[in-house]
Amino acid sequence: MTEHEAAPAAGEQGARNLLMRIAAALVLAPTAIAIAYAGGWLWTGLVTLTAIGLYVEWLTIVGTAREMPVIASGVAALAIAGLCLASGRIDAALVVMILGFAAVALLSAEQRIWTATGFAYAAAAELASVLVRLDHAWGFAALILILLVVWVTDIGGYFAGRGIGGPKLWPRVSPKKTWAGAIGGFAASLVIAGAFAAAGLGNAGPLLLLAAVLSIASQLGDLFESAVKRRFGVKDSSHIIPGHGGLLDRLDGFVAAIVLAAIFGFLRAGADGVGRGLMVW
Repeated sequence: MTEHEAAPAAGEQGARNLLMRIAAALVLAPTAIAIAYAGGWLWTGLVTLTAIGLYVEWLTIVGTAREMPVIASGVAALAIAGLCLASGRIDAALVVMILGFAAVALLSAEQRIWTATGFAYAAAAELASVLVRLDHAWGFAALILILLVVWVTDIGGYFAGRGIGGPKLWPRVSPKKTWAGAIGGFAASLVIAGAFAAAGLGNAGPLLLLAAVLSIASQLGDLFESAVKRRFGVKDSSHIIPGHGGLLDRLDGFVAAIVLAAIFGFLRAGADGVGRGLMVW
């Protein structure tokens, strides 16, 4: 095969991958938004199942997925914590998560630190996602803002990176990411913040600052997951989502953004007002 024949083949593969990404997003995004709007048990159930998936994929990456006691204890803790969160018992959920972390760390025979980190990662995503949505007045708006910032950061970065190219952001960790993509995704997040402010869902200045911080967190979360995969020689966390890879591949930026947002909202308005703490200034 000549170079001229190989180039179109690579281009066709890239086009097919992009179409699969778009098709998957068109199904998953509206579903996630609808469940987020419903809130309550539906949202907590989705979040809990996703956290369990993140945990199992993490164990697969670090090579401890065959340690059944580690999987069982972590999955059980995340599931019970989800039931506590759905019942409004945040305190009980925290206790279960702490016990789950201890159990996973004690039962792990190999890669103990990485395994425990994976549980903490999934548990933090579970707790933060529920806390942000908890506020009846502002929870949905705050959650949608975070989702949209993460999505447009990813989309803007993808197209800016491919269209402009240029210097690589961190080639040792993620060879395809460029500074142009990072800036493009960052700029797209500011557009979302501006749209929320124009719709009367918060003040422009704080929303722009919040979107900027969450966009950077999302990109750092993406790089973190890439670094973990590179550390263990893994390309994709799984192949559960066509064109996207696994849950970790798709949600790495969201996990970083939602956890940071939940911490910030909690510090401003407490556990019951995280959404308000993010949106009302």
